[in-house]
Amino acid sequence: MNPNIKYIIRAILLILVQYILSSMLPLGGYITPYIYYAFVLWLPFNIGKNWLLLVAAAYGLFIGYLTLMPGLNAAACVLIAYLRPFILSLLLPKEANQMNYQEPSITSMGFTSYSIYIIILTLVHHCFLFFLQLLSVGHFGYFFVKIILSTLISLLLLAITEIIFVRAKKTRASLN
Repeated sequence: MNPNIKYIIRAILLILVQYILSSMLPLGGYITPYIYYAFVLWLPFNIGKNWLLLVAAAYGLFIGYLTLMPGLNAAACVLIAYLRPFILSLLLPKEANQMNYQEPSITSMGFTSYSIYIIILTLVHHCFLFFLQLLSVGHFGYFFVKIILSTLISLLLLAITEIIFVRAKKTRASLN
């Protein structure tokens, strides 16, 4: 299958799941599950920085229009897309698995590095998104609890997604 079609299908599926999650009421106002940003996290290693930012902005705007928060989702997606190469460079040596595999995954990065990668960018996404939603941290307790609970639920959803829908473990060499 053409890799671009695979990413389009993945984007559509994540949008549908996020639309369903967004239609649910936040649990007590403290938990708002998000999974759509996984699309940005799972883009290929070799995508250029400009393309990464452009794809993240367009994807964030699209999901934002569905959830009635267009600028907020786009800003959060662009921020994690901007930080993604830096986080990957810290977690993976240049000559390591990053060169052998097509995209970030447990197989390509190892469990620990992949977990750190997902946790950091999920926290950044949620902190920034909730900060923009509240436009202040005046209610620090509410802000903190919402970030922690929503991050935990989102990480749980990502883990379930990883278990149920195992992504292809193709190396770049096998794609040629």
